[in-house]
Amino acid sequence: MPEVQIIPSILSADLGRLAEQVREAEAAGADAIQIDVMDGHFVPPISFGPSIVAAVRAVTELPLEAHLMVSNPEAQIDAFIEAGAGTVIVHVESTPHVHRLAQAIREKGARAGVTLNPGTPLTALEAVIADVDQVQVMGVNPGWGGQPMIPATLDRVRALRAWLDRMQLGAALEVDGGVNASTIAAVAEAGATMVIAGSALYNERESVADAMARLRAALNTPTPA
Repeated sequence: MPEVQIIPSILSADLGRLAEQVREAEAAGADAIQIDVMDGHFVPPISFGPSIVAAVRAVTELPLEAHLMVSNPEAQIDAFIEAGAGTVIVHVESTPHVHRLAQAIREKGARAGVTLNPGTPLTALEAVIADVDQVQVMGVNPGWGGQPMIPATLDRVRALRAWLDRMQLGAALEVDGGVNASTIAAVAEAGATMVIAGSALYNERESVADAMARLRAALNTPTPA
């Protein structure tokens, strides 16, 4: 099983201590940081803009991902890349021109990622899967952290893993939503190479370092047959 990257989502962080929380994640061995961008239209909540990406960029050397849960992402990508996002992830449901948008992201020097909601068939990726750097599977309906993983997620990850391998594509396969110490090993065994961890890392029960250690330990514990 390939090494799996663990990427904290600051949506669950204490925003009053954002710089400290990002540094804690970096010290704990995080592989990148994800910034969840929500516009109140594509999903109900409103979260972060380019200024938060720039603020995080200023306090860490880790790669940054901007997950755009927004309508009309074409109008947004420049600002997030300029703010420091090295990867921009867009929803296939958010634009009729997802292939063109992926090309535009790459042309601006960033990695292009695509994702899709749990109810969207994987076939929606057909036009773009060969031309992106990262494919993200949503394990929950987007908009809120702390949700349990939808059971069908693992089957979707397995199907995408087989698809990527069959086409000999090198795109990373990421799972976002419901990843915790109880699910991370199964997600990795299904074929994911990257996972997003929000409330599993940023919570009141334990430090970020302890939470990361617990996730790493769970990742190395095979799931029961």
